Amino acid sequence: MDYVYAAFRGEASPGRRSARMPELRAFAAATKRIARLLHCGIMTAEPQEMRVSRGYNFSAGPAALPDEVLRQAQAELLEWDGARASVMEISHRGKDFIALAEESERDLRDLLAIPANYKVLFLQGGATQHFAQIPMNIARRDQSADYVRTGDWSEKAVKEAQPLVNVRIVADSSATNYDRIPPRDSWDLDPNAAYLHYTPNETIRGVEFHEIPDTGNVPLVADMSSTILSRPLDVSRFGLIYAGAQKNIGASGLVVLIVRDDLLARCPKDLPKIFNYAEQAAQGSMLNTPNTYGWYLSALVFKWLKKQGGLAAMAERNRAKAELLYGYIDASGYYKNPVEKSARSWMNWTTRRASSVSSGVSTKRRAAPASRSHHRRLPLRSRLFSITALAAARMLPVER
Repeated sequence: MDYVYAAFRGEASPGRRSARMPELRAFAAATKRIARLLHCGIMTAEPQEMRVSRGYNFSAGPAALPDEVLRQAQAELLEWDGARASVMEISHRGKDFIALAEESERDLRDLLAIPANYKVLFLQGGATQHFAQIPMNIARRDQSADYVRTGDWSEKAVKEAQPLVNVRIVADSSATNYDRIPPRDSWDLDPNAAYLHYTPNETIRGVEFHEIPDTGNVPLVADMSSTILSRPLDVSRFGLIYAGAQKNIGASGLVVLIVRDDLLARCPKDLPKIFNYAEQAAQGSMLNTPNTYGWYLSALVFKWLKKQGGLAAMAERNRAKAELLYGYIDASGYYKNPVEKSARSWMNWTTRRASSVSSGVSTKRRAAPASRSHHRRLPLRSRLFSITALAAARMLPVER
């Protein structure tokens, strides 16, 4: 290489130059490639300093991801696992990605202790799509399906299912502005229903079931988008669990669906394959090209959760965050939480100003969050999904 530099300075002899021509040509080709990169703006001539200023993310979703996961994804963005390409660029049917997909399913099964008679699907899209897709797959049009309405998301699920199945509202807290869970003994269940659907955690109202409802022999279906992986779960109590990834699993655009084998047998043969859960299960969630990057990120999160001690450790962390926030709200004299204490969510909370407090009281946040969500129906709400650190929760309370 010293000779190459000498040649470019005009200091090398002609004889030596001809002997070194292959080396010179390789160097010239590399120089041209660098020039093209500079011209296209892909590469800069001056070293660039990367400045990162990450705030705390209390958004309803997409929610926070672990810094460790983001750093690994950043490091592997251009070349993943020796594949000489990004994970977004390799074939989803190639052995490398198949291995990633199989390992991610094993990790999720370990975390949730998923029984062998359940299939795990990694599907494109969001959980809202499955408000309609679930009745399409596991109910006949002449059947009834029971729904528990405890907030905005279960209300949306009801509306999407109504054109497809005879929806029965068996429990409803809308009369009290969704501030509680209707007592189980008040539910008007149909023992012949195709399934019972409920939303264990309602993100907008901050209402959460802390017990799994007993539905007898009727399959229990749960939209767990905002609570999955936040604590241990007895999957065997459910017929079907579905969750959008963007709150506790990874990035948006991916849905994880866990479905019992006997319910897959219900899927109609004439249902288009792309909507058919049994077909997706038979193809390993690869009936068409999946969201490969979303799947990859979820695999990193599953590894991270296992390193933290699994879901028992996450439950302790999430309980501590909830106790910290609600303890502050209740003791503040300035804020109030409208949800009955027995139904308060670990994952998200809402506050209003106490009616007895003068509007002249000043408040100051301890730290400005990167993202905190306001809903048109609520004055203030924030999210503390499972991945959000306890340190972030300590930054939320205000100082009088």
